[in-house]
Amino acid sequence: QVQLVESGGGLVQAGGSLRLSCAASGNIFSINTMGWYRQAPGKQRELVAGITTGGTTNYADSVKGRFTISRDNAKNTVYLQMNSLKPEDTAVYYCNLHTIVAGTLRPRDYWGQGTQVTVSS
Repeated sequence: QVQLVESGGGLVQAGGSLRLSCAASGNIFSINTMGWYRQAPGKQRELVAGITTGGTTNYADSVKGRFTISRDNAKNTVYLQMNSLKPEDTAVYYCNLHTIVAGTLRPRDYWGQGTQVTVSS
């Protein structure tokens, strides 16, 4: 079974930084995408950033230049370095793994439990 465990959330002042980590365990196909989604109260869940095993990244326009996503393929771990945080970044951040089930080759999404990020003004 695949499990994603997140860490690094917390409370920070505007302009500060946080680093989120998400470690995936289990049988994971070697080619996949890991990313971060967030959901704030009253808002829809949105993609924050994603990264493939090959290193291709994608960012929401709202975080470009402030957030950096990276990963360690050997550890199946993805990181999100968040700098210059703004109050509007406040949300529950969810780690996501988009991969293929080895036995069926069907796409599958796995989710972390979510970690709260709160940015005070």
